Amino acid sequence: MIFSYNWLQSFFTRKLPKPEKLAELLTMHSFEVGEVKKAGSDWTLDIDVLPNRAGDCFSHFGIAREIAAIINSKFEIRNSKQIINSKLQTKDFVSVDVRAKQACLRYTAKVITDVKVGPSPKWLKDKLEVCGLNSINNVVDAANYVMLETGQPMHAFDLEKLEDQKIIVRFAKEDEKITTLDNQVFNLNPAILVIADVKKPVAIAGIKGGTSPEISEATKTIVLESANFDPTITRRASKELNLKTDASLRFEHGIDPNLSEIAIDRAAEIISRVAGGQIASGLVDFYSKKVLPKRIKLDLDYLKSLLGIEISAAEVKVILNSLGFKIIGVRLPLLVEIPTFRLDISLQEDLIEEVGRIYGYDKIPVVFPLASLIPPVRNDNLFWTSIVKDIFRGVGFTEIYNYSFQKEAGEVEVENPQSLEYRYLRPSLIPNLLKNVEKNSVNFKKIKIFELGKVFEDKTEKRMLTGMLVGEDFYRLKGVIDSLFNKLGIVKVWYDDYQASPEDSPKSLWHHKKSAEIKVRDIELGFLGELKDKPNIVAFDLDFDKLTALASEEHEYRQISKYPATIRDLAVLVPALTRVEEVLNVIETAGGSILKDVDLFDIYEGEGIGDGKKNLAFHFVYQAEDRTLTSIEVYKIHQKIIEALEENPEWEVRR
Repeated sequence: MIFSYNWLQSFFTRKLPKPEKLAELLTMHSFEVGEVKKAGSDWTLDIDVLPNRAGDCFSHFGIAREIAAIINSKFEIRNSKQIINSKLQTKDFVSVDVRAKQACLRYTAKVITDVKVGPSPKWLKDKLEVCGLNSINNVVDAANYVMLETGQPMHAFDLEKLEDQKIIVRFAKEDEKITTLDNQVFNLNPAILVIADVKKPVAIAGIKGGTSPEISEATKTIVLESANFDPTITRRASKELNLKTDASLRFEHGIDPNLSEIAIDRAAEIISRVAGGQIASGLVDFYSKKVLPKRIKLDLDYLKSLLGIEISAAEVKVILNSLGFKIIGVRLPLLVEIPTFRLDISLQEDLIEEVGRIYGYDKIPVVFPLASLIPPVRNDNLFWTSIVKDIFRGVGFTEIYNYSFQKEAGEVEVENPQSLEYRYLRPSLIPNLLKNVEKNSVNFKKIKIFELGKVFEDKTEKRMLTGMLVGEDFYRLKGVIDSLFNKLGIVKVWYDDYQASPEDSPKSLWHHKKSAEIKVRDIELGFLGELKDKPNIVAFDLDFDKLTALASEEHEYRQISKYPATIRDLAVLVPALTRVEEVLNVIETAGGSILKDVDLFDIYEGEGIGDGKKNLAFHFVYQAEDRTLTSIEVYKIHQKIIEALEENPEWEVRR
């Protein structure tokens, strides 16, 4: 918003700092000042007034008051010097009927007779031009001048053009129209507040006047309007009509209702000076509920704790008085009366902010806060949840969040379901994840998803960690699970053969020949493998509570051998009911310390190996800590394993 330096200077008897310095001071005290420009014999300051200060600082009065507090100078608002014709009474010329009382907080009207409408004097034109407004005529210019000076929008009507000399404040009727002063036609509706005479709207309240009672050179008697309209109603009407004006900008942010009378008296004085005329005595004043000053207690100890510096009571009083606040009494805590033009002050903290910014934030020393930093009690559940999720995200999985309800029948039914379609609590995460896979398979050939959530069965709940892979094989997923256990510090993990279960068991979700039970020692953690009737999907399902109970932040350190490893493969044909664990035990016992790792990478049952048999294929990794193994050493150990396997007459090593 543009302000005139000379206009601001007119409120002071002492010389203000130069425009650039004044801009710097305002910026230091919470006003952002943009460009400072020379404008003839004047200067303009482009001051960015924050919305909370619009009520008092969208005016030269308001900015001058701030400057007075900042530079500790006396600020003077001169009293209006109207020459009143006591023989004329405003109420005899015009009547006001406020029907929309909630939308119009105050409406004042004053009449001036025998005016001579014409061009404005140079001083008035110059003031408006500096602030970016065009001169229209002396009456309209005077109203705009007072708006820029006080922050109160004004409007003038030609009294003779008002039907029955009556002003009605009401909401528009459906399909009413109005032509505004810039010759735009607007369709109105009952949400838009208007100023009307007995026949038609003559202005859009708080936004713009209409052409019908427009001031012209033929105007002799004018009615001045100085009102206060509801900010929300004004904002909505301005937005709906796409009509922004200087008046609507001010009303939208809120204005002190007590400013109406001050402004109308000032406008009457200016008009009588530049356009002549007789000012009728009295006002027509609708003011349903008078706004009175608030009072707030200010605790100086609290001020000290909040600002971090002690400011004396005397200095606090000086600062608050300079801003227009009034101190009631002498006792502590201070009782501060808030002027009605400070709409932004409602709390003790607001007062402390005022003291701080005028005192100068630059005077408050930078001190590191003193506080006891007490670490929160560790929540293992949250800790391991975060770790596990990071592990899966790190290998390319996407986390899924599904509802805990399902429409398929489950063991636990909700007594008061939000929807009959979803009245069962899920016993497993797998069904909803399958739906996620089905939906996303339309767009993606490869899918990697996981979910960590609660399941409900037998009226108990537990957390499960479940994931699915599409477009990958069983062994790729097994590698992911091995990596998970390794990062969680869980050792002695082994994969047991899937054991057939009754059809009503949750385990029946798994393909009985292409799945494995995941165990740590004798603790069952979950399952890994292909889902039944879903040949392209491999999945895992782990009991998260058991998993985190086994997890450890401590990891056994094993130095990486600097000597190369040797890889061998071996297949064993065993009876179909033989458990993989049995074969692994024999291999690990025979391999000794040189056998660093053994991994099952294939199980085959079917054509070519005979009924009742299955083929197990293993990777062997041989490596020594202190030397490079020779081919003869590896051969001997490998042969020892083969011989140990063949001691079982039902097992056949396939060479």
